[in-house]
Amino acid sequence: MIDIAPVLNFLPCPTPEAWIDEARKPHNLPIILVDHANNELKAAQSAMTIIGRYRTGHFRPGNRDRSAPKGENNTECQLKMQDQLDLLNKMSRLAREELRHYEQVLAIMVRRDIPYLHLGAGRYASRLSSLIRTFEPARLVDTLIMGAFIEARSCERFFALAPWLDDELAKFYRSLLKSESRHFQDYLTLAEAINDGPVDDRVALFANIEREAIESSDEEFRFHSGKPESGGEKI
Repeated sequence: MIDIAPVLNFLPCPTPEAWIDEARKPHNLPIILVDHANNELKAAQSAMTIIGRYRTGHFRPGNRDRSAPKGENNTECQLKMQDQLDLLNKMSRLAREELRHYEQVLAIMVRRDIPYLHLGAGRYASRLSSLIRTFEPARLVDTLIMGAFIEARSCERFFALAPWLDDELAKFYRSLLKSESRHFQDYLTLAEAINDGPVDDRVALFANIEREAIESSDEEFRFHSGKPESGGEKI
């Protein structure tokens, strides 16, 4: 079993027992799997968006942002070549792995006769994205930090949920721990490199929002949702 201590140390709080209790209920399995599939696809799409936006290593002028240091709102700059190559290579690898996981979840759904129906997104990602600054390179740094939190929380929830699942799903979720843990580290390492130093202050801001999203009551039951208020919707 992979050691996920770095993930647990990074996250501001563990998954509430109330979420695990809800997630292990058989009638919620379709929601877990459909939302998991959606999350794998979104992760791949996000990685490809980063590649498309930064493939030349050139930062285009950002939107005007009152939080930007004076003179940086419309600053054009260039990623260091090594940072650019690291970013593109790691995002390319991540996108391929996430799409492979997406295919694996789809296969599990087919075997269990779970239809791939529409399931609206939860609040988790939107709350984290509210902190992303709009000027570069801060925008990229924050995007990577957000990615680190999403991957770390996914890893922690796979680990927490696996003991309560049937053998097939437990084995599958445990098989994801290594890649999710590496993705979290990759995102954080890239953020620090592009920031030219530690990102502790930004991580702390994201951690506060992440804790609130995870520990507060949540009307919707999703893979990254907070404490469930009800039994979740059926699909």
